[in-house]
Amino acid sequence: MTAQQSQPDVVVIGGGPVGSYGALHLAKKGVSVTVYEEHPEIGVPSHCAGHISIRSLRSMGLYPLPDGIIENNFSVANFYSPQGTKFSLHLACPVTTAINRAKFDQYLAAQAKDAGVEFKMSTRVESLLKQNGCVKGISVKGADGSKADVNSKVVFDAEGISSRLLRQAGLRTLNPRGLVYAVETEIEGVQDIEMDAVEVYFGKNIAPGFYGWLIPRPDGSAKLGLATNRGDPRAYLKRLMTKHLVASKQLARAKILTAGYHAISLAGPIGRVYAGGFMAMGDCASQVKPTTGGGVIFGLTCAREAAKIAAQTIQNGDVSANALQPYQKRCDELLNFDIRTMLRLRRFINSLSDEKLDEMLRVVGKFGVDKALSGVDEIDYQGKMLMSVAGKPSMWAALAYFGLLYLGSH
Repeated sequence: MTAQQSQPDVVVIGGGPVGSYGALHLAKKGVSVTVYEEHPEIGVPSHCAGHISIRSLRSMGLYPLPDGIIENNFSVANFYSPQGTKFSLHLACPVTTAINRAKFDQYLAAQAKDAGVEFKMSTRVESLLKQNGCVKGISVKGADGSKADVNSKVVFDAEGISSRLLRQAGLRTLNPRGLVYAVETEIEGVQDIEMDAVEVYFGKNIAPGFYGWLIPRPDGSAKLGLATNRGDPRAYLKRLMTKHLVASKQLARAKILTAGYHAISLAGPIGRVYAGGFMAMGDCASQVKPTTGGGVIFGLTCAREAAKIAAQTIQNGDVSANALQPYQKRCDELLNFDIRTMLRLRRFINSLSDEKLDEMLRVVGKFGVDKALSGVDEIDYQGKMLMSVAGKPSMWAALAYFGLLYLGSH
């Protein structure tokens, strides 16, 4: 027998950062919200390296963060070709931060709770409730097997990469050809690395379709991972640790403490992110950078916009698809230019052989690209970032070279 639960204005599917942040902004506008999270603890298990732009966190009103969340700050990025060629980008000040994702997620959830949001833990959303083509709530199942229907005016889908419910809402699901599969580990015993530098490893024999990364902490531990568009990421990680000319030395004494696995969508946002009574955001809507796979900032940005529009439509008494359509417009305005730029960059990088990647990293240093980018503090909106430096002679030379390199690979 299915019970009926109380009716909040909005139910949020998923208690990750995107769901909690959207719920927080709804509550601030006087909207009653309940978040449903299938796991017993917020932020666990973690599915993200937590490497985030300081500038973007600040723009979200989330920086500085409380003690214990930030693990390290970075002003250097080292990029390695399959042959070990190194290109270093030294920025004028720390631009990115590594956060403890579990603590970050819990911090956002605590803020939402303080604003009046209710959280239902260990509760899985089984399906959407629909009436006359409009989403009217959710069906949930508790850890004890009990089932209930929860009516609401709007449903926020922030369930993450699983994106099970999009089709029920009548929306297109994630493009499977845009998925890469990641292994994310915690390690100890790294050596010969700069503590203020993130290490990035390229190569089709190391991480085809993506790259590997090493994000150090001052205590000698680190986050190590990679993603690939084919094969078993665990096998590629072993190869990175033992065969890569640079990483094998840095990780010769490293020990893996924990490992997790997840998919990342690099295909750009799904075509439509709303339906009657329904708004999708975050990983399930593929609001993710195609270059780096980072989705926290884009997801938070869209969740904030969704909260503004949902609150207004609820107040107006109209949550139809037409009333929620401005959410799509805002997402497009905020993300489309940069997403299109990053999709082109992703296709370009994927088109290069290992030999061409090695050549590219050797040449960009000679062009002075590192100096042209040294003052950059924007890493999320990469289209706008490139526009800001495009007028520099070194960037013109590099872009011309990249064009020839791309043509030569086809």
